Amino acid sequence: MGLALGEARKAYQIGEVPIGAVLVIGGEVISLAYNRRETWKDATAHAEIIAIREACQKLGRWRLTGAVLYVTIEPCPMCAGALVAGRIDRLVYGSPDYKAGAVESIFNVVQNVALNHRLEVTAGVRAEECAAIMREFFRERRR
Repeated sequence: MGLALGEARKAYQIGEVPIGAVLVIGGEVISLAYNRRETWKDATAHAEIIAIREACQKLGRWRLTGAVLYVTIEPCPMCAGALVAGRIDRLVYGSPDYKAGAVESIFNVVQNVALNHRLEVTAGVRAEECAAIMREFFRERRR
């Protein structure tokens, strides 16, 4: 989660919503990413999506079996769907997102029995640090 927080800080520094993600397979970091929606003018440029795309490119496959995705904030519906579609085994996230969370807060996409793949979930890892960077970012934006 420390690496994901580092990625979130990179996003913060360039005026992006500070969310970071790290995809790991077998203890090896495959990809690191942070939000780039504003920079790339792309609604899909969430940290999770970028990390998944980069991992698929690097590995030459779309099935990310054995992968763990670490992300600072609970994924939204789009990102949760991408985790399922990519066959990621485990999600570890920091702070919940009560406005758009699709893992536990509003929806539970990643463990929905109607879907063909479900993820193991660990929530609340370094939650206060993950929430704090978001609070500070939005506090500054409102000034």
